[in-house]
Amino acid sequence: MMTFTRMLLLSASLAASLALVRPVVAQNPPSSSPERKSGQVKPDPQARITIEVTGGDQETPVENASVYFKYIEEHKIKKNKTMELNVKTNREGVAHVPDAPLGRVLVQVLAEGWKTYGRWFDITDPKQTIKVHLERPPKWY
Repeated sequence: MMTFTRMLLLSASLAASLALVRPVVAQNPPSSSPERKSGQVKPDPQARITIEVTGGDQETPVENASVYFKYIEEHKIKKNKTMELNVKTNREGVAHVPDAPLGRVLVQVLAEGWKTYGRWFDITDPKQTIKVHLERPPKWY
């Protein structure tokens, strides 16, 4: 059980310690610069990687092909994380990957009736276009 004097001393020491604490004030007001605290640039809503998939000798567009876009999300403290995005091609054989990261990525394309394609690319431009040409698989006799 606390005595009145002990409670009075505790409240006085608490008030004294609170008086020493200064309020936190932002030194640099927020500006309209595109940089975040981590040093990365804000994603541009128009920035997206375009992947054009064609196949055969006539360079026909391959529609409804699965395009896997794999990259490694690096962390300074935690373990690096492998991320994967899956998109499909439209009738023109074009697939768009929104908010794609810059750096090294693995692009894999799977389509029915075509050989599987996979290759590493270095993405340097947020509006980059990647052209993929698929071949027919060999005939089995």
